[in-house]
Amino acid sequence: MRTRAISLGLIFSITTLFAAPPSADEVIAQAKSKAAAEKKAIFLHFGASWCGWCKRLDAFLERPEIKTSFQKYFVPVKLVTQENEQNKSLENSGAEAWAKKVGGPGGLPYSAFLDANGELIVNSRRPMPTGDGNNIGHPVAPEEVDWFLTMMKKAAPQMVADDVKVIETALRAQKK
Repeated sequence: MRTRAISLGLIFSITTLFAAPPSADEVIAQAKSKAAAEKKAIFLHFGASWCGWCKRLDAFLERPEIKTSFQKYFVPVKLVTQENEQNKSLENSGAEAWAKKVGGPGGLPYSAFLDANGELIVNSRRPMPTGDGNNIGHPVAPEEVDWFLTMMKKAAPQMVADDVKVIETALRAQKK
């Protein structure tokens, strides 16, 4: 009996390990529900396992001081897309359609702020005098940081100056 219980536990663990990630629609639906309940905007970013800048953005968002300030105003959501053949199983089905819906990607990482209904507020294509500009990716250059701060303020106008400053200081201190 003990062997059977261990076997079933192992099968469950393996099945869970290899289960497909949730679809983009499922992830967005959960984020919309949470954003509506908490009166927040959604920070949607797209990335892939092969993307170094995506990993930098993920690490930045996980820094304790950033996470604390950021999550006061936003529900962060990551969708995996554009994976290579060996990592296709990591993708959220429908992520590419969501990327197009919010104006991207134009390179990874790509990000957008959405309202609680899932409607686009602003995306990471920095406007240029000739129209939509390039995707800022993970903001490091001064003009990229400036645009990211503008994006945050558009998505969460109630964001207090101290929280903006924490994020801005960390972004401006980064090295390329």
